[in-house]
Amino acid sequence: MKRKLFKVFFIALLTFDAAVSAQAQEDTVSKNSRLTIGGYGEAVYNYNFYSDNVFRYSHADRYTESKGHGRVDIPHAVIMLGYNMGRGWSIGTEVEFEHGGVEVAVEKETEETGEFEQEVERGGEVALEQFWVQKSFNRHLNLRMGHIVVPVGMTNNNHTPDHFFSVYRPEGENTIMPCTWHETGISLWGRAGAWRYEVQLLPALNSNLFNESGWVHNGSSSPYEFRPANSLAGAARIDYMGVSGLRLSLSGYVGNSFNNDITTNVYSESSRYYGALGTVLIGSFDFDYHNPWLLVRGNVDYGYLGDAGLISTRNKNQTTMTGNPYPHTAVGKGAYDASFEAGIDLLSFAHYRIGGRRLYLFGRYDCYDSYIPASGFDNIGWTERQVLSAGINYYPLKHIAVKAEAGIRKFNGNYNDEPFVALGITWVNFNMK
Repeated sequence: MKRKLFKVFFIALLTFDAAVSAQAQEDTVSKNSRLTIGGYGEAVYNYNFYSDNVFRYSHADRYTESKGHGRVDIPHAVIMLGYNMGRGWSIGTEVEFEHGGVEVAVEKETEETGEFEQEVERGGEVALEQFWVQKSFNRHLNLRMGHIVVPVGMTNNNHTPDHFFSVYRPEGENTIMPCTWHETGISLWGRAGAWRYEVQLLPALNSNLFNESGWVHNGSSSPYEFRPANSLAGAARIDYMGVSGLRLSLSGYVGNSFNNDITTNVYSESSRYYGALGTVLIGSFDFDYHNPWLLVRGNVDYGYLGDAGLISTRNKNQTTMTGNPYPHTAVGKGAYDASFEAGIDLLSFAHYRIGGRRLYLFGRYDCYDSYIPASGFDNIGWTERQVLSAGINYYPLKHIAVKAEAGIRKFNGNYNDEPFVALGITWVNFNMK
């Protein structure tokens, strides 16, 4: 009887798979364009009219006359590959080189008895941001498994440089949350009319990596060859696009972060850490609106960390032995950020939008705080900031933009203002043929 039921179930599953495959093919790419090649990148120069000394906040009076410093950078250079396998199955990958990647060389030192020495010639990171397999049943139901982007907040969901006017990624979200946030997990997503939804099951963040300057920003990283996953977390997003040119979105995250590391500590009932969970809650609202001459974007994010006082105490008391990859700072019980930007396409008034040309004159405002202290911990004024900037984005072609921005960063306290200018060139193309 069991064998017969199993046979019926197996046949029904195959029949269902075959029935939805034709619809899935229509909702993905056509048979003649199964391979998708794309990517994006940025090259940047910026000059900061303030000191880069590590003590510029704790001893602000010493650095009021700083001449500033200039930098060049390649924040992101990304290669994306996708392939439609047929019958609703597809794969996707994204490899990112941050800040030029890492260059390591072996040299023979003539002044050190001729010994060979390995040196790091350039700092940077190489990251596998996406690596997934997807089964598309229809436009309403898609299952994605592997290494995926966590779409919490505006920047994580739209992190390519054509989705923000600033030269660098929006400062607030890029400070308090992982950005771009990517985890190995499972995602269920789909579309229904003007709505798009997505829910994900992921490994939780690691509270050992939280700090005062970035809240939970580093919590998704791992110094090991694997990602600890003693606790699981959930993320969700819903987008509404029922009004022409307008998108409204809500997203969120919940997961316990305490003891989610390479080793777990068992605490007795008498321990101060007994029962600590370190629950991370993040809620986000973001939107964008565009018409032929105007483009407006904005977001608000708020995060809460349970047991922040206990986590701060534990993190500050961690061993300082050589090679310890953890910060030794407190972490706030909360963090927030809000931003708004608006740009006007000047070429739309001049009737000169030929071949995708656009010239946006924009203004932008950010405010955020990465450290709302837990009870018993002192406030840190320099973590609460406001950033005002303005500039231009010129698109000579649809996929290429030249950006220029000037702005100033202000603090809640007796700290020096931080004016800056930045220039950048970017490209974005998701289907190069």
